Amino acid sequence: MTSNTLSSIPLAYQFFFLYIEPISAIVGAFYAGIKPSEYLTYLASSPALEKLAQSPSTPALISLYQLSNLYLLFALNEHLVLSSTASLRTWRRLLFCLLIADLGHLATMVPLAQEKGFAEVFLYLWKWNAMEWGSVGFVYAGATMRSSFLWGVGLAGAQKGVKGE
Repeated sequence: MTSNTLSSIPLAYQFFFLYIEPISAIVGAFYAGIKPSEYLTYLASSPALEKLAQSPSTPALISLYQLSNLYLLFALNEHLVLSSTASLRTWRRLLFCLLIADLGHLATMVPLAQEKGFAEVFLYLWKWNAMEWGSVGFVYAGATMRSSFLWGVGLAGAQKGVKGE
């Protein structure tokens, strides 16, 4: 890269990957770790499951605390690594890994889709609750941004004269 500043990375990518997405991940960490009952209630597909979500079991709490920790790792990793370099190679490698994580995150919603219907969970956005917007809609947005970056959308100026990046 000809410059060591982030000015060669388009502002839309900087804004999304350095601020919007890490803040969103911190919100997820907060709910999974500090408000686990609310987190589980948003995932419940029936009133009976909502009632169960009010008193999570010890294994469920441990899993949510671990999830919270991973959301925090995700936020810090994305912000700190990407804000420290303008290397397209580094940005591409990290965003590729996060794109794989997006696919994994969507796969975690399959059990809910088996209960509610796949179209209900993955397509009918007008029916989504807050958790589905975060776990599906926002993941779609992140995956779209990552795919766009990896395909070079908007990066023509950043790629000129870059050898080995």
